[in-house]
Amino acid sequence: MNRDRLRELLERLSRGEVAVDVALEAFARLPFADTEHARVDTHRAVRQGLPEVVFGLGKTPEQIVEVVRTLREVGQDVLVTRVDADQAEAVLRVAPDGQHDPVARLLWYGPEEVEVKGKGPIAVVSAGTSDLPVAAEATAVARRFGNEVTVLQDVGVAGLHRLLASYDVLREARVLIVVAGMEGALPSVVGGLVDKPVIAVPTSIGYGASLGGVAALLGMLTSCSSNISVVNIDNGFGAAHVATLINRL
Repeated sequence: MNRDRLRELLERLSRGEVAVDVALEAFARLPFADTEHARVDTHRAVRQGLPEVVFGLGKTPEQIVEVVRTLREVGQDVLVTRVDADQAEAVLRVAPDGQHDPVARLLWYGPEEVEVKGKGPIAVVSAGTSDLPVAAEATAVARRFGNEVTVLQDVGVAGLHRLLASYDVLREARVLIVVAGMEGALPSVVGGLVDKPVIAVPTSIGYGASLGGVAALLGMLTSCSSNISVVNIDNGFGAAHVATLINRL
C-alpha cells in the first residue's frame, strides 16, 4: 500500500464501490506483517512516501523471497539491494517475475518503467570506473523511485576537462549525487560549480592510505563547498533515497 493506492481506496469507499469489510482488511495489513524471519513494514510508503526496501546482504534467498512475497501481496513494488549473483539466481528460481541488475546488485519486482514523480533530473556523477557499482546502485534506485536520472561516469579530478565538458548536465540537475573514492575530491569540485544540493558518496576504492573509504569520507565531510551533504561509505542507496525526497519538494 502506498499513498496513491490508499487515496484510491478511500475514494472508492466514499463512492460505495468498495465494501467496508474489504477496506478494513486493506487497513489491517497496513502497519506490518509478521513472517517466519521478519516483521515486514507495509506502512512505510504511507508514512514516508517510499516503500520498505530489502537489504539483501546477509540474508538467505529464502528470507528474501519471504519478504518479497509479503510486500507483493499487499500491492507494493519491491526493491532488494546488495544481492550477489548466486542470491539473485536462487531468488529468481522461486520468484521469477523480478529483474536483476548485476552491476547495481539489485533485484526489482515492479513495472518495467516507473512513473516519474521528481520535479527535475537527478545527476549521478562518478569519479572513476572502479566506483561504478556504487554509482550504478544510486542510479538504479533513483530511477525505481520515480526520478529522471542522467549519468556522468569516469569524470574524476585527475582529468578535470572530462567533467567540464558536461557542465550543462551539472547545471540542469535539480539534485546531484557525486560518487568518488581515493581522496574524494570530486564532490567539492562539483559543489563549487552548481547552486543545487550535492550528496557526496565516498567509496571504498583506493590504495592503502585511503583506508577503505575513510579518507574520502573525511575529505567530503571537511569540504569547503557548503552545498554538500555526505552519506556513508559505498551507500549509493542512501544517496538516492535522500535525493528522491529532495526532488519531490
